[in-house]
Amino acid sequence: MSDAPRVRADALRLVAVTDSLHDGVDGLARRAAAAVAGGATMLTLRLPGESPRVLAEAARALRAAAPGVPLLVSDRVDVALAVDADGVHLGSNDLSAAAVRRFAPRRLVIGVSVGSAQEAGRAGGADFVAVGPVYAASLATSDAGQERVAMGVVRFAELVTECGLPAIAVGGVSTSNASALMAAGASGVAVISALLGADDPTVVARALRSALGASER
Repeated sequence: MSDAPRVRADALRLVAVTDSLHDGVDGLARRAAAAVAGGATMLTLRLPGESPRVLAEAARALRAAAPGVPLLVSDRVDVALAVDADGVHLGSNDLSAAAVRRFAPRRLVIGVSVGSAQEAGRAGGADFVAVGPVYAASLATSDAGQERVAMGVVRFAELVTECGLPAIAVGGVSTSNASALMAAGASGVAVISALLGADDPTVVARALRSALGASER
């Protein structure tokens, strides 16, 4: 049995998280493809409130639009398995990563949202964590509906250490702070509306990749 990582480190560099279906499934797929063209390295399908049927349709459209990029489905393990997605991203109100690992195929990538020490303790069994919100976020509430407070880069770094897993930063990520997040221990960043909601996702993705790369020079 191989112990090879289920997700490559470079796949975590710039994660594009879906924002809405305001322009339909086809429009979402076009925006995602544009983000990938600019350097997005992973796609996460997150559409709260949509039915499993719609989520499956959107997941297949994203896979077709960006076939070489890992695709994760947020919250819905059933949908992720049904569409043969690369993985699933679990929130604080979902099953734990350890529970999902018991029945999921070994190859399935599992990401977990972490915003507190308690949530860091639930990350066992995950392949990576998404820590935040770091600065501010359009996604500023937990899955349980509780408002989250921006934690800042110092607390972000502490939680990354507590988790002991590759971590991506989420919440208010921009070209002006991406390099600081990498210096604080991030493997990458996740961006929602600022990327897929942009007029030109390709341009924004390129700018973010450039900012992230600045931490390596």
